[in-house]
Amino acid sequence: MGSLRQCSRSACPRRAMATLTYVYADSTAVLGPLATYAEPHTYDLCAVHAERLTVPRGWEVVRLALPDAAPEHNPDDLLALADAVREAAAEPTVEAPPVGPRGAKAPMEPPAGVSGPRRGHLRILPEP
Repeated sequence: MGSLRQCSRSACPRRAMATLTYVYADSTAVLGPLATYAEPHTYDLCAVHAERLTVPRGWEVVRLALPDAAPEHNPDDLLALADAVREAAAEPTVEAPPVGPRGAKAPMEPPAGVSGPRRGHLRILPEP
């Protein structure tokens, strides 16, 4: 799900529904669906500005299929994430491999009150 972000064009109050990325080495601008989260050096555009996009002479524009409407916030996405985390927590964990020879670093200790091997992390995307 894309997040609800505003168009990058100055003074434009509309919601973004496309992401523009420049590939300077190829003199190409790529306009596609709104990225999952904002990245540096990309621009989020509303439907109006995405449609009006022009590039410098000699550049090529690659237009990927865009959605008909801006993404809507859906609380089911957060619930699905919470269910996935609960499911992963219920699965049996695999013990960490033993520390190797020649002074290999010991595995990082879990914080106080947390038991079991360390797992991957989740990234939380802030609401605008």
